[in-house]
Amino acid sequence: MKLGIKGIRRASATATVALTTGALLAGGAFASTAQAAAPKAPSIVAKGGFVMNNGTGKTLFTKAADTRRSTGSTTKIMTARVVLAQKGLNLDSKVTIQKAYSDYIVSKGASSARLIVGDKVTVRQLLYGLMLPSGCDAAYALADKFGSGSTRAARVKSFIGKMNSTAKTLGLKNTHFDSFDGIGNGSNYSTPRDLTKLASSAMKYSTFRTVVKAKSTKQKVTTKTGGYRYMSWTNTNKLLGTYSGAIGVKTGSGPAAKYCLVFAATRKGKTVIGTVLTSTSEATRTADAKKLMDYGFKK
Repeated sequence: MKLGIKGIRRASATATVALTTGALLAGGAFASTAQAAAPKAPSIVAKGGFVMNNGTGKTLFTKAADTRRSTGSTTKIMTARVVLAQKGLNLDSKVTIQKAYSDYIVSKGASSARLIVGDKVTVRQLLYGLMLPSGCDAAYALADKFGSGSTRAARVKSFIGKMNSTAKTLGLKNTHFDSFDGIGNGSNYSTPRDLTKLASSAMKYSTFRTVVKAKSTKQKVTTKTGGYRYMSWTNTNKLLGTYSGAIGVKTGSGPAAKYCLVFAATRKGKTVIGTVLTSTSEATRTADAKKLMDYGFKK
């Protein structure tokens, strides 16, 4: 069949419409596919949560991220951060364990590294005792050593002052410390965003990274009589060894804090770091953290 000029034009126009419509439909299909590929933000039990890309600082997830809450032993991240920032720090210098540290543990019913009075323990070992079993006795020993003053009370007050000045320097506007270990006196608080930023800062210290990724450690310490004993500590962070790429950071718990976890993991060169505050149990805080890291790696 032969077509006239008008017929050819009509056929050409029809073909153009068909092609354009096909392109639009295809584009819509691609857009739908792209939308479907976007990960859905997870639901977590914790009252507060935050995750960011540790390399870029980009926020990946928030839930009441700037609401102030009790932090429990995640406070000890700052304890370690203040110690590691000391000028001329000698990690192998020794600290003699005082009776005041063990008395404190007993009076508070606090978590302990089971330090023994009279033993001489290095600063490095105290950091392990602080971060793995969450030893409040180790925290006390570090505050006593690195605070300034002629009395123990003055040194502890000075150390807590350093914790707060460091928070200010790091721009943690919703953070305040009134203890060296998280056993607060009514004014010890932070937020998921602030704690994540604090942990990110602490992770810049190689010693901190080495300590918080250890599932356990066995440390040889000097006894009062000049002999030695071995101290064995296991990390309270259950992500280590159960979540691929987990590299830290710190657990926390308490009557007001409930169950908290500051976490970090690295996969294929990408590190995500975050915090959950006020979860309902050890199991739920761990599950919350895993959900958030899975989500962070997909973003």
